[in-house]
Amino acid sequence: MKKAVMIIAQNEFREEELFQPKEILEKAGIEVQVASVSLDIARGMAGQTFQPQLQMKDLNVKDFDAVIFVGGAGAIQYWDDPLAHKIVQDAYNSGKVIAAICVAPVVLSKAGILIGKRATVWFADSGQLIVGGAKYSRNNVEKDGKIITASGPNASSEFGEELVKAILN
Repeated sequence: MKKAVMIIAQNEFREEELFQPKEILEKAGIEVQVASVSLDIARGMAGQTFQPQLQMKDLNVKDFDAVIFVGGAGAIQYWDDPLAHKIVQDAYNSGKVIAAICVAPVVLSKAGILIGKRATVWFADSGQLIVGGAKYSRNNVEKDGKIITASGPNASSEFGEELVKAILN
């Protein structure tokens, strides 16, 4: 069975960006675990909650076929986080699918894996990708090799479908 890990902020993750892709992945037969910095209940921007099953510090990239960073205002906590950058680099170097939505693609950029790659992000943060060497696109979802990025909550379902294709192929 294919496995994916979705990484959420402890506070202010974006609910649609977690729940819609997660449901799409699970319907396709992909096992999904959710990680955060703590096992405490995480709170979304609209007040919904989720209980992470895994702490980021215990996440082993080798156990998953895909690593997915969920957006929302809280995801900014991972922009300059050395552990988040290590997870991104380990996934990328291991040939895993690596994905991010909304403001979270900035994590991939700051981890150094978007140089020369097509990527998208929440429009207000496009400059962060450009500074990191990415070829910014205004598309809802952008796939470049095994890197998938999406622009925000309106792209959540399309993001989920693109993840399924990438993980199952």
